Amino acid sequence: MFPGLDDKNTLPVDGCAGALIGRVWLPGEDAGPVVVTLRDDNVYQLEALTMADFLNDGNALKNIKGGTLIGSVNEVLANTTPDNRDGRNPWFISPIDLQSVKAAGVTFVRSMLERVIEEMIKGDASAADEVRKKIFDSIGGDIANVVPGSPDAEKLKLALIEQGLWSQYLEVGIGPYAEIFTKCQPMSSVGTGCEIGIHPESTWNNPEPEAVMVVNRHGEILGATLGNDVNLRDFEGRSALLLGKAKDNNASASIGPFIRLFDDTFSIDDVRQIRDYLLGIQ
Repeated sequence: MFPGLDDKNTLPVDGCAGALIGRVWLPGEDAGPVVVTLRDDNVYQLEALTMADFLNDGNALKNIKGGTLIGSVNEVLANTTPDNRDGRNPWFISPIDLQSVKAAGVTFVRSMLERVIEEMIKGDASAADEVRKKIFDSIGGDIANVVPGSPDAEKLKLALIEQGLWSQYLEVGIGPYAEIFTKCQPMSSVGTGCEIGIHPESTWNNPEPEAVMVVNRHGEILGATLGNDVNLRDFEGRSALLLGKAKDNNASASIGPFIRLFDDTFSIDDVRQIRDYLLGIQ
């Protein structure tokens, strides 16, 4: 059973101090999704047909000031997980709707090398240390400083190939072109507390926590949220041509719980610090 959601395990450390927006399923005679904002520990419905419209309008920060009260944040959160849900009351859903969901794969060199290792050992964790040592002995140096597409990156790729460690991940991890792919179709992501979707034929898969940038149709990054890029390693590792089957499925992206818009309390620099935080760098 999924643990219950409340403001302590769901909201940012500063609570509702930032510009938080999301979507709620509103039951009743005209049941359907609505765009909301969180303010003073309450949830307010905004005048927007879709989240895509709200973000494309160009006045997102200005338009979160009003709204119609739906209930307290804790009331809606408590009703969000399927195990605890009362269909007569509102609950949070994925904060995006009509937007296309894109993802960037293998964005760090260390992550790429771990992908190469996983691809070689086929899930046999006991063999990982031996393969990892072989790679580091062959290339030496601090691989974290390798710039993708640079001459040093090309040398690294050649060194790995000479060791019999070629992988499709090398091309996008240290090559000149980033891996950008469609993660899921509009309206197919799920929100906080919901079960993800995994292809029934997949037996080797894992979650991938990600920072998610929220971009409008003008190419402006308006804010950020969190995501789980559900990864089917058996399909993806078998062939690059199976990336669509590995990635683009119903409920194969979990996003939320809320979008935090950039304002005086939160900026893209805060998002950049996520990597340092995860690595324990102060």
